[in-house]
Amino acid sequence: MMHMANDEMIPAQEFCSHHNIEISFIQSLQEYGLVEIATIESSQFIPAERLPEIEKMMRMHYELNINIEGIDVITQLLKQMEDMQHEMNAMQNRLKLFER
Repeated sequence: MMHMANDEMIPAQEFCSHHNIEISFIQSLQEYGLVEIATIESSQFIPAERLPEIEKMMRMHYELNINIEGIDVITQLLKQMEDMQHEMNAMQNRLKLFER
């Protein structure tokens, strides 16, 4: 597995070429606030740590035919579930303290 620095940026065009997708897909994700694109000297870059997330959204769109609005909703729901899971874990840990 390749080691990536926290602030490493990947050229958006390179990512799209590698995955054989249109740059407009990445731009649509940005419009919905699903990804931050940095523009440096008129080239667009994606934070490397977001690539797994973007690839997941890409699969939803291209393999499952889910539109950007749907991806936005799914992403929000998954985030809420993750937050609830963290909350439940914290509550279970507090409960264990009282059970002793």
